Amino acid sequence: MAISASNSFGTRDILQVGAQSFDVHRLEILEKKGIATLAKLPFSLRILLENLVRCEDGRFVRADDIRSLAGWTPGAPQREIAFMPARVLLQDFTGVPAVVDLATMREAMERMGGNPKRINPLFPAELVIDHSVQVDSFGSPNAFGLNAELEFQRNVERYAFLRWGQIAFHNFKVVPPDTGICHQVNLEYLARVVCAVPSGNKFEAYPDSVVGTDSHTTMINARGLRLGRRRHRGGSGHARTAVLHAGARSRWIPATRKSA
Repeated sequence: MAISASNSFGTRDILQVGAQSFDVHRLEILEKKGIATLAKLPFSLRILLENLVRCEDGRFVRADDIRSLAGWTPGAPQREIAFMPARVLLQDFTGVPAVVDLATMREAMERMGGNPKRINPLFPAELVIDHSVQVDSFGSPNAFGLNAELEFQRNVERYAFLRWGQIAFHNFKVVPPDTGICHQVNLEYLARVVCAVPSGNKFEAYPDSVVGTDSHTTMINARGLRLGRRRHRGGSGHARTAVLHAGARSRWIPATRKSA
């Protein structure tokens, strides 16, 4: 993500780690200016506040949004903010339609005479194929291999499409079938905890955060906010979950509403 264009509160600073320097945004500066009292702000909201000051652009994130969240108190009126996650976690059941949308947008861009390669996920997106498992064989040493082979036969077109998407799109990766479920893979391989990304001739560092298309996305030493309904009537309970890696125990903050 690009560094904030506005930085109207002067929170941008340099963090030196050995020989490497990182651009960061320090919330202590807001406190010194009397805008925030960090001791009264839940860890979850501190992560969101850092997100706002880093993404301030005067359009989607305004100085007033930052002041409002910095001054949050229990029972305060709800207010939507533009939360920009560090990454997006998808699983195949709900993620494939998103890839279809991107492919359709590329096709439309080409018809209009534009460059279809400009259509890519804005944030790093990772899709885990883990919702296509069926148990046809069990109780034998070769059961896993037989089930995996049948799974590929049943889903060959969909898997080929996702393979194409991984090659075609920037910021998009696919975790192949039969390598682990969405929550385990997120926990063991995908979570960054701290993101360090190139920004010009420097690096920018900020806390990891993820919006996932599953109702119980694994949290890694984190605090989480649930987005949307936990369970739809007659549905499977899937909902978007924002996980904010704040270096603390997981906790739901149901009174805070976000706009992802």
